[in-house]
Amino acid sequence: MSERPTIDDVRAAQDRLHGVARVTPVYSSETLSRLSGRTVLLKAENLQRTGAFKIRGAYNTIAQLSAEERGRGVLTASAGNHGQAVAWAAREAGIAATIFVPEAAPMAKVEAARGYGATVELAGDGFDETVAMARTRETETGATFVHAFEDARVVAGQGTLGLELAGQLPSGELTVVIPVGGGGLAAGTAIALRALRPEVRIVGVQSAACAPFAGREPAGATIADGIAVKHPGTLTREILDELMDEVVVVDDEEISQAIVLLLERSKLVVEGAGAAPVAAVLAGRVAGGGTVCALLAGGNIDATTMSSVIRYGMTASGRYLVVALLIPDRPGELAHIVGLIAGHRANVLAIQHHREGRNIGVLETEAELTLETRDEEHSQLLIRTLADAGYTVRRLR
Repeated sequence: MSERPTIDDVRAAQDRLHGVARVTPVYSSETLSRLSGRTVLLKAENLQRTGAFKIRGAYNTIAQLSAEERGRGVLTASAGNHGQAVAWAAREAGIAATIFVPEAAPMAKVEAARGYGATVELAGDGFDETVAMARTRETETGATFVHAFEDARVVAGQGTLGLELAGQLPSGELTVVIPVGGGGLAAGTAIALRALRPEVRIVGVQSAACAPFAGREPAGATIADGIAVKHPGTLTREILDELMDEVVVVDDEEISQAIVLLLERSKLVVEGAGAAPVAAVLAGRVAGGGTVCALLAGGNIDATTMSSVIRYGMTASGRYLVVALLIPDRPGELAHIVGLIAGHRANVLAIQHHREGRNIGVLETEAELTLETRDEEHSQLLIRTLADAGYTVRRLR
């Protein structure tokens, strides 16, 4: 199937996926609604098999392969989630799969694909280079290449998420916010929603570091690796140019804060690409005042990245404060500082002393303190308290 998929193709994909893909829930979020000033719903596709929506398109494609194609096996290129989905679907079909992933791909995604029985090859600095290398292997072996988005069967499979949403979302003014990388999820979802819920507004979200649909040139790495696609497909761009209302952009700081909020308040583990729609809502970039549904497209974030994101997100929201103080080098001075901090119910996480190699007086020392605070207002209160006590305070983070 090479032509643009229709709503009938999406419905056929839903039949193939019956009992395979989970019907993921839609949750309301009181916290996100309060912070954004509008009702916020979350489509928890991070709870899907293999941890992301990609199983829909991968399984729908592999289910339609001929016996000859199955005998030659499949291969793909992926930042991680699509590779896992192809590996899982190939295992279920009893065929061989080879997954090419960028060398910097999160190891959680790499190991998951291997765990599903696929051969995984680290190749290329980014998605586009990895695709080129996988295409070379396709020519050499005759295996069927399962593209992550430039395939009508994949788009139709992703569109089954839109069929679910059509029956899960309330009536009235409504906006659906979808992360956009290559555009397969957004295109498929848009086809379904335009057919069944034409009144719904559809907004795409991209990372500021890689936002071709927003007309931006690539600007480096991003925590939202799952949507870091420099060159979207011709098929998906054609569909989205017609069916998507708007594309907005969020940066890594906003995405990190969204990940932390979803983890802490909604108890949902979401990767960068999946958190981008929530980041857009919280940043006020999604127009309108009605209900908004954010698609949490995936939850495959490895522990190392999650740890870094939590620190970064909490620092950005004012909940980690790092300051350097010049203090007299005498007994009891540090105890006095700790007492001031404790008086405002902040927690000291770390203290470091610096005496050499800095512009410090003979009778002075520099203390670098890492503090856990409630919010930015609390951080500012602590800085003022220390300054009022006569200390020279320099905020580091």
